[in-house]
Amino acid sequence: MKLRSGSTLFFIFLLSAIHGLAFAHADHDEEDGDNGDDMRLEMIHRYSPHAKDHGVHVEMPPTQQELIQELYRHDVFRLQMMAQKRQQNGHDQGLNSSSNSTRRMDMQIKHSMVMPMNAGWDYGFGQYLVKLKVGTPSQKFLVIVGTGSDLTWVKCRSHCGKSCGIRKGRIERNRLFNRDRSSTFKPVPCSSKMCEFDLANMFSLNKCPSPLSSCRYDYSYAEGSSASGTFGTDIIRASLSNGKRTRMKDVLIGCSESVIGKGSVKGSDGMLGFGLGRYSFATKAALKFGGKLSYCLLDHMSHKNVTSYLTFGANKKAVLQGKMSYTQLIFSDRSVGAIYGVHLQGISVGGQMLNIPLHIWNPKLGGGTLLDSGSSLTFLTKPAYKPVMTALTKPLTKLRRLSSGGDGFDFCFDPRGYRDRLVPKLVFHFAGGAKFAPPVKNYVIDISPGKKCIALVSATEGPCVIGNILQQNHLWEFNWCGKPWL
Repeated sequence: MKLRSGSTLFFIFLLSAIHGLAFAHADHDEEDGDNGDDMRLEMIHRYSPHAKDHGVHVEMPPTQQELIQELYRHDVFRLQMMAQKRQQNGHDQGLNSSSNSTRRMDMQIKHSMVMPMNAGWDYGFGQYLVKLKVGTPSQKFLVIVGTGSDLTWVKCRSHCGKSCGIRKGRIERNRLFNRDRSSTFKPVPCSSKMCEFDLANMFSLNKCPSPLSSCRYDYSYAEGSSASGTFGTDIIRASLSNGKRTRMKDVLIGCSESVIGKGSVKGSDGMLGFGLGRYSFATKAALKFGGKLSYCLLDHMSHKNVTSYLTFGANKKAVLQGKMSYTQLIFSDRSVGAIYGVHLQGISVGGQMLNIPLHIWNPKLGGGTLLDSGSSLTFLTKPAYKPVMTALTKPLTKLRRLSSGGDGFDFCFDPRGYRDRLVPKLVFHFAGGAKFAPPVKNYVIDISPGKKCIALVSATEGPCVIGNILQQNHLWEFNWCGKPWL
């Protein structure tokens, strides 16, 4: 489906089943990467053995059921924090979209920047990590992909001492970025307009002991964790799909000397800003490589040595089973951070559109829908949740029901006698005619060897959230047609 002429300042997301992916291996050649190549980053789940190989050690929940319970607790807390931020702002601003018009990019890209990622059944909080090389000489880090945040930061060591003004917090002994040893690191002065105005939405502080002092931040996340340190810019290096390496210059980097809390930041070296802001890594990389980024999340039950990629550029090597489906992306409610919003118009089950009040999908009325890879589970507000669950569970009433056991799911059952074909097809209908039909295994999941549950969670209010388990095995492509931070 083609976009309307003049439509701009939005992403396009691609909903189509992945059959397979093939990417070239990187060698040691390096280029600045503005010549039609695209960039790739390997994405790894936090409990993957690949993460442990890089020095990230997070205790694994002993059973599948305890893992699901942990995912549920994390997601509920994340949702609650978003709701609190909305209330603190005194209103539901809705998902902001811009009416400014610019010309749609129509760039022909030969290669792409791709970041690999591993599958996610046994991966704690359900967040993906990517490997980054920062500075000159480059230092390696494994950082969480944060869809709800703009700031890219790494745990850091510097010689500024008490003059940094950083509040005390614990830094785990993983890798620490030594900014003083990077010849390309440039601190952002606290007296600069960039510090005072541009970085205000990244929690820059207004303290400035001297004009050349570093701009400081105290960055908070939805689940209550935070990182504080100083802003700077440096080079980030990654692999191209043509086998070479690329470097991105003057990327905004947070040098975090204090990390408090254990939510998103637990067990990682930092955070990759994947939000829509002007200085986020995702914005800079996507605009550098033709205005496009895409990712595919592997099945959460797939083997750990299977790899997925986050790609910046035209992902021409993705082999798809179906046609591409497009819809406009609505820029996020600034009160809850840089999270992707989509215009969901309805849900059908078994080919029948459900009777769901239209205000549920309206962000201006406190509803809307968020696409959040930082949440594992999918949340539907009650007016949508009840008809969806009624339609999905009707064919399963003959199966023996089981208690949820603290998993957060309302419908669990004994899998004896169960077949996927018993479950009617669930389809999400978006503006412009795009349809997302996840496979049954994305919303009927194994909790334990003798227990399955429908993995949808009821939310009392606010936007619906499409989590990363429901997104699995689909390629999601975002296409910039302008500047999303405006």
